[in-house]
Amino acid sequence: MPTELDNDLERIIAALTGPGMPFETESVERRGQSLPAFKGAPPSLAHYFAHFCNEHKDLVFLVDGDVRLTFGECWVAASHVAAGLVQKQGMAKGDRVGIAARNSANWIIAYMGVIMGGGCATLLNGFWTGEELAHGIRLSECSIVLADSQRTERLEGTDHGARIVEIAHDLPPSDGLAPIWGEGDTAMRMLGELGPDDLATILFTSGSTGDAKGAWSDHRGVVQGTMSYVSQSAMAAQLLTQRGDPPEGQACALIAVPLFHVTGEVPLYLQSYAIARKLVLMPKWDAREAMQLMEAEKVSYFVGVPLMSYEIATHPERDSFDLSACKSFAAGGAPRPVDHVTKIKKAFPGGFPLLGYGLTETNGVGCGNFNENYMAKPGSTGRASKPLVDLAILDDDGNTLPQGAVGEVCIRSVANFCGYWKNDEATDAAFFDNGYFRTGDLGYLDEDEYLFIVDRKKDIIIRGGENISCIDVEQAIYAHDAVAECSVFGLPDDRFGEIPAAVYYCKEGHSLSPDELLEFLAGRLAPFKIPQSIRQSDEPLPRLGTQKIDKRAVRDRFGEELIGA
Repeated sequence: MPTELDNDLERIIAALTGPGMPFETESVERRGQSLPAFKGAPPSLAHYFAHFCNEHKDLVFLVDGDVRLTFGECWVAASHVAAGLVQKQGMAKGDRVGIAARNSANWIIAYMGVIMGGGCATLLNGFWTGEELAHGIRLSECSIVLADSQRTERLEGTDHGARIVEIAHDLPPSDGLAPIWGEGDTAMRMLGELGPDDLATILFTSGSTGDAKGAWSDHRGVVQGTMSYVSQSAMAAQLLTQRGDPPEGQACALIAVPLFHVTGEVPLYLQSYAIARKLVLMPKWDAREAMQLMEAEKVSYFVGVPLMSYEIATHPERDSFDLSACKSFAAGGAPRPVDHVTKIKKAFPGGFPLLGYGLTETNGVGCGNFNENYMAKPGSTGRASKPLVDLAILDDDGNTLPQGAVGEVCIRSVANFCGYWKNDEATDAAFFDNGYFRTGDLGYLDEDEYLFIVDRKKDIIIRGGENISCIDVEQAIYAHDAVAECSVFGLPDDRFGEIPAAVYYCKEGHSLSPDELLEFLAGRLAPFKIPQSIRQSDEPLPRLGTQKIDKRAVRDRFGEELIGA
């Protein structure tokens, strides 16, 4: 039965999306389907930046160490970058420009400048090795890559075909982005050229088939996905106001998740322009430093992978910091263990844990579970985000399953990505003919339309929000001459949710210790992909009738031992 909160949220969102209201919808066609879209949404991200940076021009937007920038200053800086990219680096409309760097204010200004100059912001995973970065650059056909010194060093000697332009952090934008700093009216001119159907972003997703795929979106998809989150924030603000506890002061969020992931990019970063939210950056996750920044900057909203809010809630020095300004502890990118929910609420009785569900391919849009509803159903990712999201549980033929039946979680929305770059086969496989995107997650809807994820169809591990393809890791292990068979799978972990584990069997006449294998993998895989628990088998691995290695049997046989190790 719907809760009081469910009914309140339904009533508020219905009012906000009515005729003449800020989030009024209209129909647009995507993949042959007529879908709701926000009528008043800006036509491109560049227009979105222009409007809201002007509207909030005097408010502080970015705090990054000693660098503090207002919304207006960010627009001016990004306009210089847009001009420099076109004039100095030859960027043309639609060119893929890679960003390979850690989080910083200059990462954000670079992103803005690429978009405002008409380019496609191509967000390379900063955790990747040099070869993985090179693969992403080749795949997306980047002509230019903006890289910090660490990523530049990793790319040395790799084959990628792009021009590497080094940028720096911890400096004012005019200094840190000097190689792409220019003069002129490029940004204003592009406002007359960019539209909703133009190429906007490429983000990378590590699916079950090994190498990362580039999920590309047009401006309509990214803007509509962003505005979906803005509508949810407006709904929440209206609810609090009606309950006599309206939001006070400028909203403020800590950025502790990578900006190259959709959780960091859309709901956290891009949404902040519209809701005038200050963003506080930290270069690397550390729970104690996070609490220091949250106290100093009066952070009101925290979002991270589940382990982050849990580490704050259970930190031995938590009571040494005043975190009372923070009312929301959101999580995305991975499931949150149920017991974490109650521990977070107990640690912060004045706030609430929240959970969102979305994917790279949906521009982060999907479901949300809020406040007391989350406390009541902590195992659920919540209800579909209205008015854009059409959520369905479908069978393998694309037919709708009855309420309570387990099937593939599928999402149809104007915010969905357009496809995988230069990979029509994968794109076709990702969608049903009726326009639903196939998430690869298995789940069911309960009687209140709350989504419960129960398993994954894809052979992936989600470690602290990072997707790891088991096949990708297995291929790296098989590259060792001594390995005859191997199997990689996920193990439960209190901190990361899951960690990768591996079991291998050596060829006859060969020997290879787990430490030797780990040393071999160190230069071939990003650190987060390397198995944290590894075991050598004394006999061939069990197989299915199809002669494929029986991964479930391997996990059942070695799992407890690997967890103990």
